[in-house]
Amino acid sequence: QVQLVESGGGLVQAGGSLRLSCAASERNASNYNMGWFRQAPGLEREFVGAITWSGSTTYYTNSVKGRFTISRENAKNTVYLQMNSLKPEDTAVYYCAASPRRFLVSQTSQYTYWGQGTQVTVSS
Repeated sequence: QVQLVESGGGLVQAGGSLRLSCAASERNASNYNMGWFRQAPGLEREFVGAITWSGSTTYYTNSVKGRFTISRENAKNTVYLQMNSLKPEDTAVYYCAASPRRFLVSQTSQYTYWGQGTQVTVSS
């Protein structure tokens, strides 16, 4: 069982930046590929990006490419989501999740463990 806890959310003006963190409870969390998702009110949870267990490969949805960066520090059991040039449409609850799949995937069903989420609000 891997427990994930997100932090770093908050209120920011459009054009600003935030860095979200996702801390895992287990050392073997470094064996998992990690993903970030977000869910705005009334909408389905959507894929933001993912990173391999080694940190060597990342994959992003088109709407955040060039603005968001995912990284990880396995020694700290932590994954990060650096968000720059934020837009009001980025407002959502952001979740991190762990996937045992060998390749990076974007479907929520392919992720086994989920955090509780952290709210990000971008004002215009």
